[in-house]
Amino acid sequence: MLFLTLLEHALRAYFLVTVVHAQEQHIVSIVNNCGKGYPVLGGLDGRQFYPTSEPVVFVGPALGLFSYLQYTDDDGNNVCEQNGEGCTTIEASLNSNGSSADISLVPPHAFSVTTGFGYYDGCDGAGLDCTNADCPGAKKHNSSQGWLPISCSAANVSLGITFCD
Repeated sequence: MLFLTLLEHALRAYFLVTVVHAQEQHIVSIVNNCGKGYPVLGGLDGRQFYPTSEPVVFVGPALGLFSYLQYTDDDGNNVCEQNGEGCTTIEASLNSNGSSADISLVPPHAFSVTTGFGYYDGCDGAGLDCTNADCPGAKKHNSSQGWLPISCSAANVSLGITFCD
């Protein structure tokens, strides 16, 4: 009986370590090279993050993310609204079962600053840069015609976002 108890404890410890070790994790790193404003990283759950130079780590899937650069106009008013309206916005969902990201210029979003993203720790090199309002590859209308998100099937993939790259 003592042997079974020890075996049960050993198996539970093994499975706990395996589950913790294999836990899904994604990192979003944002660089602001614009010399103005601050990056905003938000999500569908209504939480807003205001990252500095430190990466944001998500344990588990990071779904419904969006990011834009908030800055003020000459009158001191914010250019972007709370969900990035009026600005170039990156939309992303990071999930070990498949991730996707895009740059949205769908009204009420609009080109505001040069913006780009790229995957790392998997699918390295896959991404998109948007340097002007005609940005090829950006999502510009609600129809899916002529637009596809940049996908990645790597587990635990991370995303780098750069403003004014």
